[in-house]
Amino acid sequence: MSASSFSTLGLNPSSPTDLCLAFVVGIAPTQHPQWGSCNSWRAPYEPYFAPFYLIFFQCSKREISMRKLDSTKLRPLKYEQILRIEEHDFAMRPGFGGSPIPVGIDVQIESIDSISEVDMDFTMTLYLRHYWKDERLSFPSTKNRSMTFDGRLIKKIWVPDVFFVHSKRSFIHDTTMENVMLRVYPDGNVLFSLRITVSAMCFMDFSRFPLDTQNCSLELESYAYNEDDLMLYWKHGNESLSTDEHISLSQFFIEEFSASSGLAFYSSTGWYNRLFINFALRRHIFFFVLQSYFPAMLMVMLSWVSFWIDRRAVPARVSLGITTVLTMSTIITGVSASMPQVSYIKAVDIYLWISFVFVFLSVIEYAAVNYLTTVEERKQLKKRGKPLKLKHHSPPCSSMAFDGCYHDTDLDLADLSMHSEESSSRGRAASIPNVDTMRVKRKRSLKGNMGRIILQNNHVIDTYSRIIFPIVYIIFNFFYWGLYI
Repeated sequence: MSASSFSTLGLNPSSPTDLCLAFVVGIAPTQHPQWGSCNSWRAPYEPYFAPFYLIFFQCSKREISMRKLDSTKLRPLKYEQILRIEEHDFAMRPGFGGSPIPVGIDVQIESIDSISEVDMDFTMTLYLRHYWKDERLSFPSTKNRSMTFDGRLIKKIWVPDVFFVHSKRSFIHDTTMENVMLRVYPDGNVLFSLRITVSAMCFMDFSRFPLDTQNCSLELESYAYNEDDLMLYWKHGNESLSTDEHISLSQFFIEEFSASSGLAFYSSTGWYNRLFINFALRRHIFFFVLQSYFPAMLMVMLSWVSFWIDRRAVPARVSLGITTVLTMSTIITGVSASMPQVSYIKAVDIYLWISFVFVFLSVIEYAAVNYLTTVEERKQLKKRGKPLKLKHHSPPCSSMAFDGCYHDTDLDLADLSMHSEESSSRGRAASIPNVDTMRVKRKRSLKGNMGRIILQNNHVIDTYSRIIFPIVYIIFNFFYWGLYI
């Protein structure tokens, strides 16, 4: 029998024990230099060994397969042999005990997903790349080609422990596989790249909201290694930070991206290198003009309409004033609900609250006009000798009421002397006055002189308010927009 049969069963031809077993199962050579011919004494016992042949072959196959499986587990992988991973302790940084290892960083920003004023944070997706040199990973290469690996090798070698300062949450993308790449060059240079989405804090100042510009930054730092062990720097200077050309936000215009570096001190561990990704966001104002500023302007101008309504139209002026006040309250509440509860006043608050004051003053103005008009009429009635108690016995539209219609006492008697004398003479000629006839005559007398009556019957406060309110509001807008834009 050839030596290949022994190796197939996992037996050693030079071992007497293995040779005996082979002899029993019938695969050993019939002639042996030490034992001579074996057929002479094996032949009589061969029938007794026959039942054990099958059992031995089955056990041998199982043992051989187990040996092959174990040898596969113990055999190192090919890349581990090339990189000599088992020969080094990668729990320690390269060049431990010497100068700090330089680790270069460059970042490509894929997108800025969201900016939240309420939570004061931003979410960004980026490609983070690390560059360093580890001579323990150097390998011979005739063509000087690098080797690229996925994330399975990361756990077996040393990599920088960079983290994001002030981050709230972050994750590495894993569709369809974990987005991690490791590239090793023959001289030991290493490129480690990964795709990350991170949400980090942005300390925003809303004192000029919504005419503001926010400056946010994403900060990178080594967690365990201070500046004595690891030197973190931008790989290509200011060109280490690149962005996608199609990055855009709904409420902000991205003015600039910049890269900077500095040091951070911790009292218990010392100084650490820190890298900054700075970007400035200028808010689009057009949305807030349509949602807040323009409706506030309309409400203020609508409140001025009451100055042109007759002072006797109480329901019209009161309902108009209340409507504008409630509308301004709704606008202010809607803006406040979408903003964080800050302790300082914002630019939009200044505009909305001053607009609210203008609307509120228009209501107060009519209250003053109505009160002064009532006092003036009472004085006129006393001068003409009409007792106040007659007002309670007069017809419904002959005395001052809050129904919005024009009355005899509402008009200036000096301006309507001709109409009053005519109506009074006709009243004396009739023994029993007809109320309907008096109303028809009153309407006829007022129909041709309505414009003149309204202008002459306005209170002096209404006259001045028509001019003062718009002028003051225009001056306020001039200073407001000049200050914040």
